[in-house]
Amino acid sequence: MLSEKDTICAISTAQGMGAIAVIRLSGNQSIAVCEKVFRPAKADKKLMEQKANTIHFGSISDGDKDLDEVLVSIFRAPHSFTGEDIIEIACHGAPYIQQQILQLLTKNGARLATAGEFTQRAFINGKMDLSQAEAVADLIASRSEAARRVALQQMRGGFSSELINLRMQLLNFISLIELELDFSEEDVEFANRNELTKLVAEIESVLKKLVNSFALGNAIKNGIPVAIVGHTNAGKSTLLNTLLQEERAIVSDIHGTTRDVIEDTINIEGISFRFIDTAGIRATQDEIENLGIERTYAKISKATIILLMLDVNDPDNKIHDAITDVKKRMDDHQQLIVVINKTDLANDGVQERFQKSSFKELSGTDAIVPISAKQQLNIDALIAALLKTVNLSAIDNDEVIVTNVRHYEALQKSHEAILRVVDGLQSGITGDFLAQDIREVLHFLGEITGQINTDEVLGNIFKNFCIGK
Repeated sequence: MLSEKDTICAISTAQGMGAIAVIRLSGNQSIAVCEKVFRPAKADKKLMEQKANTIHFGSISDGDKDLDEVLVSIFRAPHSFTGEDIIEIACHGAPYIQQQILQLLTKNGARLATAGEFTQRAFINGKMDLSQAEAVADLIASRSEAARRVALQQMRGGFSSELINLRMQLLNFISLIELELDFSEEDVEFANRNELTKLVAEIESVLKKLVNSFALGNAIKNGIPVAIVGHTNAGKSTLLNTLLQEERAIVSDIHGTTRDVIEDTINIEGISFRFIDTAGIRATQDEIENLGIERTYAKISKATIILLMLDVNDPDNKIHDAITDVKKRMDDHQQLIVVINKTDLANDGVQERFQKSSFKELSGTDAIVPISAKQQLNIDALIAALLKTVNLSAIDNDEVIVTNVRHYEALQKSHEAILRVVDGLQSGITGDFLAQDIREVLHFLGEITGQINTDEVLGNIFKNFCIGK
């Protein structure tokens, strides 16, 4: 049986060869375990007697055999990541050395940590809540500047403080409602219904905003999916290659060359975009090409942004039909950018027709960008249009953005419960039913931060009110 009282150890740096590696111990005996194998450069130095937040030079030794010269950092409880005593050993990065030190530590009283156990102990010891603990993993896995910023903001408690504030306000009111139920025979009202109505409306607005932020947060975390669609030979594969700066997709003048979906991700100004080159849309008897076209339609439904590639020399009716066909397959949460390609081959005056209001009205967007993918003309305008679709102001202003599916589902349930509270207040239902719906809001918010406790309401009543005195 694993125990929280055990002293645990693990390699905290990435696997493989490197200049240095860090091996971490955590637990009440971490300093004592390290002292058994650490030989300080100054012979009279004892790790147990050293101050917190200090670094010490010496060797890791197995009896008379020195394994490596190291630096040992000391962090004492409760002022450490886990809230326990922590030792960090910085050794040379050879995998053999790392494994030898780990084996030596386990031989002297430590055990190997399980996945995520250091962060789990930080949660258990109150150093962070569940949402912050999950943000640690998100920060480590972040693949873009935006993902890093959002994860760091959550790890520092931005999301948690928002939820804790909502819960505390609701706890005060549910405590009063519970108090009313205790005095139901006296027909008293401790919780002012007008104030509760105002508070519930504010909380509903905040929860709705958090739920809606998941669309952006999920895109930031996993990359914003961008489907490049259009007729055959419109230049979709050329555009993908231009954006990626490599020959990722086969380019040919032959119609229907792309028969399968090709995906790749690039980082543009700190935002990851996941570009999806799809099969060209046209009527064909080719069974394999038709399968590719069906996959194109499937990708349209899953993309956040649709890049509709059109040939600058296509007639108006063909362009109208293409825009109409794509628009009917999109929902309100998706954004369309119409890309007019091959402008280097355009006749005089042809480009101007794409700025007509009829095209903008039909596409429902002002984002009509003329480019030449082959000649790499006006690609910067297309990139600007892509960035415009992302709510960068929310990131720049450090707004709370939900990126975790578990949080999103709990927030959805919280929002549904708060809407029932709103309806209940409007219809004048009794306090016991109101209390039940408020408890559900508290429960689902508590699931996110790990604050679920059935004794919480009673504890709040006894803390704030002097019953029986």
